[in-house]
Parts: sequence; C-alpha cells; structure tokens
Amino acid sequence: MDSGAGRYEFASDNTAAICPEAWAALKEANLNEAPSYGEDRWTARVCDRIRDLFETDCDVYFVFNGTAANALSLAQLCQPFHSVICHEYSHIQTDECGAAEFFTKGSKLLLIGGFVGSPPRVRPMADKIDIGQAEAVVARQTDLHSHKPGAISIAQATEFGTVYTRAEIAAIAEFADAHNMFLQMDGARFANAIASLHCAPKTITWEAGVDVLCFGGTKNGTAAGELVIFFQKQLSHEFDYRLKQAGQLGSKMRFLAAPWLGLLTDDVWLRNAQHANGTARHLADRLRNEANIEIVFPVDANAVFVQMNEQLVERLQFRGWNFYKFVQPDIYRLMCSWSTTEATTSDFIADIIAINH
Repeated sequence: MDSGAGRYEFASDNTAAICPEAWAALKEANLNEAPSYGEDRWTARVCDRIRDLFETDCDVYFVFNGTAANALSLAQLCQPFHSVICHEYSHIQTDECGAAEFFTKGSKLLLIGGFVGSPPRVRPMADKIDIGQAEAVVARQTDLHSHKPGAISIAQATEFGTVYTRAEIAAIAEFADAHNMFLQMDGARFANAIASLHCAPKTITWEAGVDVLCFGGTKNGTAAGELVIFFQKQLSHEFDYRLKQAGQLGSKMRFLAAPWLGLLTDDVWLRNAQHANGTARHLADRLRNEANIEIVFPVDANAVFVQMNEQLVERLQFRGWNFYKFVQPDIYRLMCSWSTTEATTSDFIADIIAINH
C-alpha cells in the first residue's frame, strides 16, 4: 500500500458513500420543483412508511444529523431543571459538544458505567445502562437542590457495538416509568440493532416502552438526515417550532426525505445493516484466527474493537489505514458499513500478517 494513500473503510461508517438506492431516490427528487419545508410528497411518503414499519401512528420529524436528533428530542422531554441518565461513554456525553445541555437549557447528564482494570488490559464494567446504578443515581437526587431525573437515554447499538435485548429495554423502561422519567433511544445504528436481533422495529421501541427514537440514516446509507420519532404523539407538541428555532427545518426538505425513501423501499435499510454486521463478524473472525488479534467486546452490530500495540498501529497507519483509538491505552475501533468489501477485509488482514512477520 502506498504510504501516501489513505483508506478509511474501517475509520467510521460515516466515511461510506451514499448507497445506490438512496442516491437514485435523491436524483429522482431533483428532476423538478417541489413544495418546500416538508410539504412535498417525499416527506409525506417517508412518514407514512415509518408508521407502517413501526406498526403504529407516530409523529416523524427530520433533522440534519444525530447530534440535533438527540439534543432536541431530549430538550422536548426535559425541563432545564431535569437531568438525563446515560452511559458514561454515550455519544451525548462524549461526542456532542454539550449539545444536550445547551438545547435543554441546563439539564444535567448523570453518568452510569465506566471502566475497570489497569493498563494494558482495560475492560468495561458495563456498556449498557445498569438499573442498579441508575437506582443509586436517582436515590441521590433527593430534593429541589438537585436536578430532578427526567429522562434516560440509551444507545442502540451502544458505543461499544453491543445491542440491548427487548427484555433489557423493557426493564429500563419500567424503571423509568416508576420514576416518572421518559426513555429516549439514540438509534444512530438502530438498523444494525434490528439486523442483529432479527426482530420487528416495534419490538424494541414502543412495545418495550421507548418514548422517542432517533433513527439514524447517515450511517446506513444516506448523505445526511436523521428521523426523530415520537411514539407518544402528545410528546411532540410544538416540536416543529423547536426544530425551526434550532435551524433544523430544511427548506428543501425533499432532499433529506428522498434518500430515506430509497432506504425504506424493499428493506434496503435492513439489507445495508445486515451486510455491515456480517462483514464485522467476518472481520472479527479473521482477525482472531488468522492475525492473532484479540477481539475485546462482543460483535453484535457493525463495530469490531481490537487490542493492538502501538507499533502495529503505526505501521498500519503508514500503509494508509485509518481508524480510531477508542479506549486508552490500546483498544481501537474498526467500523464496517454497507459498502465494506471482502477485498478490503483481506487487504487489512494481509497487512497485519505482513507487519507481524
């Protein structure tokens, strides 16, 4: 591999191109003029298909990215004096620049989970919301001198590539309900979770007690555009004003909606996720069996977490491979997407073997 070249296939599922079906739908929407601000037929059709997909009458809104989806949905659920329970390594805590706190105008994130162990072997104590820890956190918010717990946010799939089961989600929802809190799901990789669990979307959302889902399209094959889905329609009251004020109301909304129409036709969204998940499992198997690389976390979705020493990483990067360190000191994340190929996997494995020999 030419050291001047760059390969980003494993850096993130954000680096993948638009999938062909989304691209074709986008080009079709670009042929003529259309009403603006969501009054177009593409937006209406996507909303109808989402209701069909989830088998319920829900409210559906478009935003440009996942940060807006998470922050604005939490702002809709929480007053400024409320708090949001989430995992210590959740995206809203680590990668959204305080957007949740900003748009809620003061809500505090109460963190659960963490890592145990010492270098060079570090393992997560839990990569999901632990109800026992949540109980302890809520118990400390005893009076008006503390933020009042208002919501729990879970990621599906998690930042470590694992997937909540229906039973785990239902238990968290029951806990939230018992404490008068809402349950919000960061579904940036929701499609990958469905592909992993082989279940209907309703099974791990509204049927299990989820109030709001942020359904990710960008990591599944669109260029931009996430959906905020309210399963309790009364919760979305005036959310359209919140979107407008936050700069998230697209004037040419059809260009956000049309790629989604491509994803939602003939289950393209699910096939994309199945391919990404399957490629990740295959990559993990080959890394373990052919390159003697340790796989750190279960490969439930489309992420593979590996332990690699600094010398190996530097030499892979010199050969043009780009990927991210995720946990200190030596745990790296390899992401697969709808477009990751067997050839890419083989090239990566071959380079590791060549370096180690």
